[in-house]
Amino acid sequence: MSYYVIIRGPAGVGKSTVSKLLAEKINADVVNFDIIMDKLGLDYMPGDKWIPLQKFLKADEIMLPEFREKLESGNNLILDGNFYHKEQIEDIISKLDFSHMVFTLKADLKACIERDKSRNDGLGEQATKDVFELVSEFDYGINIDTAGRNALQIVDEIVRNLDKFSE
Repeated sequence: MSYYVIIRGPAGVGKSTVSKLLAEKINADVVNFDIIMDKLGLDYMPGDKWIPLQKFLKADEIMLPEFREKLESGNNLILDGNFYHKEQIEDIISKLDFSHMVFTLKADLKACIERDKSRNDGLGEQATKDVFELVSEFDYGINIDTAGRNALQIVDEIVRNLDKFSE
């Protein structure tokens, strides 16, 4: 039985690192929504504070048939992104009728800014703050506090929750 996992959280919280490690543990493909949005030309526009919901829903419309096909073929998926629009998460869940879990990775703003600064392709302090505020407006799924924990510890917690699929 295939399933998908949504890993959401602010910029700099460790979503991509966790997603890659989780993919190895559960034999899943990682889908990075930042890359999808960029490839589809639906990404952030300079001067904007955020990407409007309509752009994310357009990306869903384009990509969900491919995701469905992968899931129907028995592949597990990890959807990695900020997911700062609750409506996008609900759109995906309503249109991908497979077992799924959503995890929100949490960290404080200072930790996210510091991690972003260490990246070659970081967003910058203001954009990191903006995304942090947007993601923090709501919780969805299972919250995981990343403070004082490494990526492997976070992955282990996610796997313990995913074990519920086999119960």
